[in-house]
Amino acid sequence: MLVNNAKRPLLLLAGEIVTGGKQDRVIGKDRLVPAESDPIDLSVFCVEPGRWVGTSSKFGAGYAGGVVPMAAPGVRSKAMADKDQTKVWAEVRKAQNEVVAGMAPAAPTAAVEVQSTSSYARVMDNQAVRKQVDSIAVPIENSYRGLMKQLRDQNALGVVVAVNGEIIWADMFASTDLLQKYWPKLVRSYASEAMVTRAKSKDVEERLAQAFLDNMEGKREVVESEPGLYRHTEITGEDFKAFELTSLLPKTGFDLHVAKMAE
Repeated sequence: MLVNNAKRPLLLLAGEIVTGGKQDRVIGKDRLVPAESDPIDLSVFCVEPGRWVGTSSKFGAGYAGGVVPMAAPGVRSKAMADKDQTKVWAEVRKAQNEVVAGMAPAAPTAAVEVQSTSSYARVMDNQAVRKQVDSIAVPIENSYRGLMKQLRDQNALGVVVAVNGEIIWADMFASTDLLQKYWPKLVRSYASEAMVTRAKSKDVEERLAQAFLDNMEGKREVVESEPGLYRHTEITGEDFKAFELTSLLPKTGFDLHVAKMAE
């Protein structure tokens, strides 16, 4: 259950991790939480198989390292599209095993530490894992900062993600400011996916990224809404799924966030 005590609505994105309680969990669906809300039952999935003992009476966002507030696209997709707890757990185990396999030769002690935990958040918050993620994320993040003025001038609102030459994901926001706010956690999410993906790296042409964004024609749509607050639309296309969160607050009516995944 979640209570928003603030005087402003709270935006939650699918993939954000909350830690504590008896199990760490990942949010399964974008939503807005009204200001000064009553307790709300969130759509969440466990990302910590094997523990049912409280580490804290409260939930929080990530561990001390501050780099695990957003799950990697592989885990996000199992929660958002499949909505299947077993598949979420399987993806968590897969990511953990890939991390261990990649670091065991150079950092055997850290590999043992990673293998010994059931928590996805603790895997990604391990110091050696953070170092690997940062080696991918920090250059991208620094490049983004350098381009920020140019991006603002061009009204850039989102990012298309390719890992080893394959377009896998896109995140688009209502404003450049909102993109900038989420960028630090998103770029580490993308870097985490790249770290556990075994394939040869290759470039992606800009036209392919644009084509991925432009194709939003779906075969089926599922709409859920809370009147006066938000509308959530799931679009199933030929080779993709997309999720639109539209604000229905007064004087809005625009998409706050659109996530699109290749299938």
